[in-house]
Amino acid sequence: MDLPDLYQDIILEHARHPRNFHALAAPCQSAHGDNPFCGDNVTVYLRAGGGRIESISFQGRGCAISTASASLMTEVMHGKTPQQAALLFADFRAQITGGAPAPVPPELAGDADRLAPLTGVRAYPSRVKCATLAWHALEAALRGGGTVTTE
Repeated sequence: MDLPDLYQDIILEHARHPRNFHALAAPCQSAHGDNPFCGDNVTVYLRAGGGRIESISFQGRGCAISTASASLMTEVMHGKTPQQAALLFADFRAQITGGAPAPVPPELAGDADRLAPLTGVRAYPSRVKCATLAWHALEAALRGGGTVTTE
């Protein structure tokens, strides 16, 4: 099996069986994201304590890329500080847009690598919004909530 096939399998697995796909009981923060271009929507819920994301989940409807990205994001973000979350998002965004790599500290390198299956969207610019929707909602939740849109 070559790398593109493995990546495709990981995306399909997360799309079919998303991790942390539920409304978090008693979240301290949440935000909704909407992509009116394709109809994807997601709500990210989180509970923070001690300066870290203690619990994170999501709900919504979207394409395979949107769902897989949200699922992978929730796995990676558990236990992260808001600053670490911002660094991982900056790196992820750079990877999928072909931008300059964002500096990721060594302790986050493994988490950044777990997001690599989504880097294939770089070849499909219209899908970048699908892949980043949940991430924008996470940013909004960390700022206190609200609604974000990709348009």
